[in-house]
Amino acid sequence: MTIESTKSWTLAHGRSLELGARSLIMGVLNVTPDSFSDGGRYAAADRAIAHAAQMIGEGADIIDIGGESTRPGAEPITAQEEQKRILPVIEKVADMPGSIVSVDTYRAETARLALDAGAHIVNDVWGLARDRTIADLAAATGAGLAIMHTGRERDKLPDVIEDQRLFLQNALQTASQAGVKGEQIVIDPGFGFAKDANENLTLIARFRELGDFGFPWMVGTSRKRFIGAVTGRDGDERDIGTAATSVVLRMKGAAIFRVHNVAMNRAALDMADAVLQHQNG
Repeated sequence: MTIESTKSWTLAHGRSLELGARSLIMGVLNVTPDSFSDGGRYAAADRAIAHAAQMIGEGADIIDIGGESTRPGAEPITAQEEQKRILPVIEKVADMPGSIVSVDTYRAETARLALDAGAHIVNDVWGLARDRTIADLAAATGAGLAIMHTGRERDKLPDVIEDQRLFLQNALQTASQAGVKGEQIVIDPGFGFAKDANENLTLIARFRELGDFGFPWMVGTSRKRFIGAVTGRDGDERDIGTAATSVVLRMKGAAIFRVHNVAMNRAALDMADAVLQHQNG
């Protein structure tokens, strides 16, 4: 995805987003008590809704709402608990003027209820490997579908790029067989998901090698452990390192950036976009 190859990402409820000329930001909203980066800060619905409004004001194009922590070693929760946490928040955020809402889930039933509540995008961090019927749901509703690579619960290929190809090609085949249209799909390399610091850095360095997939790329490096390994910082002190990776990945072709600190990444990506515009005339 480059600024001269703008595409429209088709979403549920008749909405769409233009990808390419301007980088888009997906603000992370964890309605959980145990997130690795902001555990418990937005577990209460009223605080979560207020934070969504703040992120939109800071430049978030999408709010990604999740109710189950995906950090390594996190305790799984029931679908009912996940839905109890996120559905009231999704309803309120979806009602905000101009808002675009993504649901971060790997359960088709949760995704269905979230779309009914007003969500526009399903962000599946298991890349259709846990519940393939998410693809059927996306096909039936026209929802945007973010398919993320993961190395969890499987044997990976030694080469990080070849493993991306193996996993994502299988996931894209699942989506195609279910009838999901290409314009509904973005793909995500899954930084931090069963990848060590060296693998994450290699993936950034070789990111251009993934340019032949033909789908827009969404990336989520925000506050990940490998940024801490490089910078020696924890939690929200990793935001500067996150913004640096956002700029590098934007210059290498990424279109959407899933981040916690919207304001910092918006400013950094505005600079990257300006350079790309001059570079491409």
